[in-house]
Amino acid sequence: MLGDRSRSGLRTINRGACACGPCGPRTSTIAPVLPILNIAAYLFSAIEDPATLRSTLLDAARSRQLMGTILLAPEGINLFLAGAPDAVRSFVDELRADPRFATLETKESWSASQPFRRMLVKVKREIIRMDHPAIQPEAGRAPGVEAATLRRWLDQGHDDAGQPIALLDTRNAFEVDHGTFEGAIDWRISKFTEFPPALLAHKDELAGKTVVSFCTGGIRCEKAAILMREAGVENVLQLEGGILKYFEEVGGAHYRGDCFVFDGRRTLAPDLSATGNAASARAAEDPDLALKH
Repeated sequence: MLGDRSRSGLRTINRGACACGPCGPRTSTIAPVLPILNIAAYLFSAIEDPATLRSTLLDAARSRQLMGTILLAPEGINLFLAGAPDAVRSFVDELRADPRFATLETKESWSASQPFRRMLVKVKREIIRMDHPAIQPEAGRAPGVEAATLRRWLDQGHDDAGQPIALLDTRNAFEVDHGTFEGAIDWRISKFTEFPPALLAHKDELAGKTVVSFCTGGIRCEKAAILMREAGVENVLQLEGGILKYFEEVGGAHYRGDCFVFDGRRTLAPDLSATGNAASARAAEDPDLALKH
């Protein structure tokens, strides 16, 4: 069923959820109007040869004239790419042909110009740095909540068991300042490595609530949710796909402001339209990605 056109000129196409469970990797359902396709994706999947894979992916991206950043680590892959739609999608198809990345899910948005200056593939110790080696998402993740379910809970003021919702923003303080969910908890961290000590200081505030951790695209809240469960916080969930997937599937309900992104678009509105139109090198600006490790 076709949805409405947003103020950015994008047409959304709504897909129903599959009642029988996962049906392979999901992608955005935004139909193209603007010329540049932007994707964000991550997957925790063991990579034994990240240095070798680096060269392969860099060649594949450059041959398609893609720009952006790919991070590789023994724990998985984290990527942000932009380019011509066919080029981006063929790159993703090639990546998914590798069994390690067969379930990679992407979040799509569109821009009038290329938001990155260059193509980078980097090998890191972690694809999102937390400095907490016991957290290994590939070995088991916290349960997730889909965007539509979270919106319904927020509409009714509690989860399906009648328990109050605590929305926990796991992003950096300056990102939160551009926009977040109504009533979200913000511990004012300046980088993700500050999340573990912040949890220890504020854990008692989460008691008796269903905690939903969220971030831009899902990677930080996935690690955060595992850490909270290990710390003894009960009823912890992560927002599947983060803010960007929430925007894509249900719009801006219960959200105030925009979502900061580390590229030339600067922020995305709930209809996924960009407020900026410049090229930037994401890895050089993101305090979590730029840290030398």
